[in-house]
Amino acid sequence: MSTMEIKRKATQLGFLACGIIPSIAFDEYTQSLDDRLKAFPESKELYEPFYGFAAKNEAAKSIIVCTQRYNRYKIPENFNGVIGKMYLFDGRLIYSYEYRAKIEFETYLKTLGVNILPSNIPARWAAAKAGLGKFGRNNFIYDSEHGSYIIINAWAVDKELDYHIIEENSLVSGCNENCRNCIRSCPTGALSDSLSMDMRKCIARHSFSAKDTLEENTRTQMGSWLYGCDLCQDACPLNKDKFTESEEFPLLHEFEEYLRPENILEMDEHTYLEIVNPRFWYIGKDNIWLWKCNALRHMINSGDPKYHRLIKKHCDDSDPRIKELALWGSKF
Repeated sequence: MSTMEIKRKATQLGFLACGIIPSIAFDEYTQSLDDRLKAFPESKELYEPFYGFAAKNEAAKSIIVCTQRYNRYKIPENFNGVIGKMYLFDGRLIYSYEYRAKIEFETYLKTLGVNILPSNIPARWAAAKAGLGKFGRNNFIYDSEHGSYIIINAWAVDKELDYHIIEENSLVSGCNENCRNCIRSCPTGALSDSLSMDMRKCIARHSFSAKDTLEENTRTQMGSWLYGCDLCQDACPLNKDKFTESEEFPLLHEFEEYLRPENILEMDEHTYLEIVNPRFWYIGKDNIWLWKCNALRHMINSGDPKYHRLIKKHCDDSDPRIKELALWGSKF
C-alpha cells in the first residue's frame, strides 16, 4: 500500500498536509496533564477526563493526521471579537467543505482496505509529532503559512504504513523566545506561563460551561465574548495577517440575526432548540439561560445606551441568574 497515494489523495481533497506516525502512547500528553493538575489543583475535575485521550488502541498500527485551514473565510463584522472564529467556521458541520473532504477521505481509506478504529487521539500532539506544526505558548498548533487557524483531523487505523520521522520533542515551541503576547492578552489569567493553562479561568470555557452566574470581576474580564474567545490567538505575531477572508462560509449569514445579543436575550425555547443549538452546540440544550446571560453580559460590558431598556427589563426576569446579571448591569 502506497503511503504516498494516501498523502496525494489528502492533497487532492484540499487538506493542507498529511502526516503518518506509528500508533503510540502519548506519554508527553499525560505528563502535560500531570503538570496542569499540579499547577492548578482547583481544575482537577476539568482535566481528568482528558487522560482518556492518551490511551492507545492496541489494534491500531498507525495514526494518520491531516490539517485543514479556516482562515480563508470572511469574518462577519458583528461576530468579530464576539464569537470564536473556529466556531464560526466549524468544520464539523455536515454542510461544510471541510466535513465533506473528511468523509471523502475516510471513504477512500476504506477502499484501500484501511479500517478506521475508534480511538481518542490528542490531535495537537499527533500533529506536532507528524511534523505538521509546532506548539505556540498558548497551546495551539501553528503551521508556518496559516498560523493557528487550522483544523486537525486524526485517525487511528489498522494498517502499518510508511511513517514520518517523529519529532523528538513535540513540545518545542515555534514562538519567538521573548514573546509573551498571548499570556499578556489573557484578561482572566488562564494563560500564565508557556504551554500552560488554568482551564477554570478560561473565557471560552466560561462562555460554554458556566454552572451559575460568574463573580463580578470575571464578568467584566470576559468583555464582549458570547461564545468562545480568540484573544490569545489574535495577539500572536505568528497569526498576523493570516486571515485572507476570501470566501463565504456556508449559511453563516443566515445566523446573523439569531445571534444579535438583543435577539438572544429574547429568544424562545423553540428557536434555540431548532436553530441555534444545532449550529453552536457547546452550550447544551438545557442551557438557553447561559446564552441569555452571555448576551446580557455582552450588552453590559459594551456600555452602549441602546441596551439600557433591555437590561432594565430583565431586572425582573423569572430566571434568578438572568435577574442577578441584569441588576448588576443596571448599576452602570
